[in-house]
Amino acid sequence: MWRNFRILVLLLILLVVALNTYFDRVYSTDWNSPLYVTLYPIDGDGSPVTQQFIGDLKPDRFQALENFFQEEASFWELPLQRPIQFKSAPQLHEVPPALDRDANVFSILWWSLRMRYWVWQSPDPPGVAPDIKLFVVYHDPALTPTLAHSIGMQKGLYGVVNVFADRTMTGSNDMITAHELLHTLGATDKYDPRTSQPIHPIGYAEPTKEPLLPQTHAELMGGRIPLSNEESVTPESLNQVVIGELTAAEIRWLKK
Repeated sequence: MWRNFRILVLLLILLVVALNTYFDRVYSTDWNSPLYVTLYPIDGDGSPVTQQFIGDLKPDRFQALENFFQEEASFWELPLQRPIQFKSAPQLHEVPPALDRDANVFSILWWSLRMRYWVWQSPDPPGVAPDIKLFVVYHDPALTPTLAHSIGMQKGLYGVVNVFADRTMTGSNDMITAHELLHTLGATDKYDPRTSQPIHPIGYAEPTKEPLLPQTHAELMGGRIPLSNEESVTPESLNQVVIGELTAAEIRWLKK
């Protein structure tokens, strides 16, 4: 009897999680009202450079992100003028739970549960409760020249975004932030994970351009600007980025 009770409880928990995920998905992409995204700055390495960078962050630093989504939404004829609005939270002094590179299925499941609890207990800033939480982990490029992979999770509506504490990289930091944000809304990667090359046509900003290469812009989920079949570069700012047709369909800005 006790075993059957435990199984019943587990099934109920899984049902609640599944229903919550479904309603998160529907609500976050119905676009009846703006989505509110809160970004939490985190010091990822304890460097004085990183801490100084976070201390100097301005409240309006996400204006480029808001402008980008506003312009792209207008292009895809979304009725909302400002579909995504950003807000900064105070610095968090705890880093997110880490996932081991050689993690197996069970350790990934355990990490996912820990991560969702960690996100849930993170404090909401005053005002409108966030629909999506992004934890922006800053790193001193002198100490961390290569960043760990960022994540954006549709289940739970959160992301962990690894970026550089360097003002000259603000544009590429914005690109990574926008990319992971769209993962939380159901957008998929459109590049080859082995080479990081955007996949034609879905990962190209101008898939019908002639000549096709070099491209001048990146598709957001393609991640890079293709220059040749073997070479691509990271955009310097969101001015070099667009949201392609398949990505727009995935986040329900248009019908597939």
